Amino acid sequence: MMRLRREDPRVVGSFRLHRRLGAGGMGVVYLGSDRRGQRVALKVIRPDLAEDQEFRSRFAREVSAARRIRGGCTARLVAADLEAERPWFATQYVPGPSLHDKVAEEGPLTAAQIAAVGAALSEGLVAVHEAGVVHRDLKPSNILLSPKGPRIIDFGIAWATGASTLTHVGTAVGSPGFLAPEQVRGAAVTPATDVFALGATLAYAATADSPFGHGSSEVMLYRVVHEEPQLHGVPDALAPLVRACLAKDPEERPSTLQLSMRLKEIAAREAHGLSDGRPPAQRARPERATGRLAEQYVDQRTERRTGSTPVPRPPGQGHGGQGQGPQSGPHSRPSSSRNQGGAGGPSSRPTSGRTGGRPGPRTTGTGRRPSRPDPKLMRQRLIVFVVVTLIVALGIAAAQKF
Repeated sequence: MMRLRREDPRVVGSFRLHRRLGAGGMGVVYLGSDRRGQRVALKVIRPDLAEDQEFRSRFAREVSAARRIRGGCTARLVAADLEAERPWFATQYVPGPSLHDKVAEEGPLTAAQIAAVGAALSEGLVAVHEAGVVHRDLKPSNILLSPKGPRIIDFGIAWATGASTLTHVGTAVGSPGFLAPEQVRGAAVTPATDVFALGATLAYAATADSPFGHGSSEVMLYRVVHEEPQLHGVPDALAPLVRACLAKDPEERPSTLQLSMRLKEIAAREAHGLSDGRPPAQRARPERATGRLAEQYVDQRTERRTGSTPVPRPPGQGHGGQGQGPQSGPHSRPSSSRNQGGAGGPSSRPTSGRTGGRPGPRTTGTGRRPSRPDPKLMRQRLIVFVVVTLIVALGIAAAQKF
């Protein structure tokens, strides 16, 4: 937050202004409060835009659309004055750093954190799109990490679904590096436009950098349209999904509902992996299965259930460690792999299991497992116990007579 400047107003509508929260292409955002002490983020439109009647009309439509948005992942619109000399609107104040500041100060987030934030943002976008609104400028600085979860802010350039992204000929609205290709071309925006921006935002959360690098606005916009994103550093569990969000063709991107469901699954799986108390060597196989997601994301769950399922073997067999063994071959038979011996191949014996009526060589770290108790031995022990008990009882009875 910054102190108010001399030129800044002290009161707007019924709100008293306290600090500057930031400034953007449309105006200045202030921290304010009403008479009850409720804090708001209040944006006052720039004077030059306020004189543009076309902008005022568009701004009025956007505020009307923002009123229709329902959902816990957005900053709720509190009040607005569209007829003021400088139009303004106030939204619920969200305490907490932006995603941009969080990553810049503390570094990239973990895969579990990214998936959890992405799932919440996807749910928020579902509500936004159901209201017939496209945000059009989703980026790390427009996502606040509040104690109650991430919140999407700054719908200042939001627009109805299907509207063009050009304010003037050749001028795209939004932030280079997070704009979708259709925005750069001046085509109609759709919910898929926000999906592209969300993909770029998740990539930033994982790498602390834009997936299209750095450069002038012209260079960045060219890369968005003609070059593939650089996702080095994005966790394997997220990279295929992020790449799908960044598809050039809007039709090839997942929907926000699909994103929410997939990201919830990834968040749960990654959180479980982080809480797993086993040594890293014992977690090697699940991590390797996660790495194959980059090749075939759609079949990830099948791969994890089949090709990645570890076959239990007695410790000390060979030096290959986990991830090696006879089960990795295409013709392995799980029914007999339990008793396979040797360092890296099947047993030389044609059959496994019981031999000569005795249990097979299934051992633990302390040696051979004990076999079942012998029924004959148990009967003998029972007879001895009964005889000893009778002798003791007779001795006590005899002692009592004397």
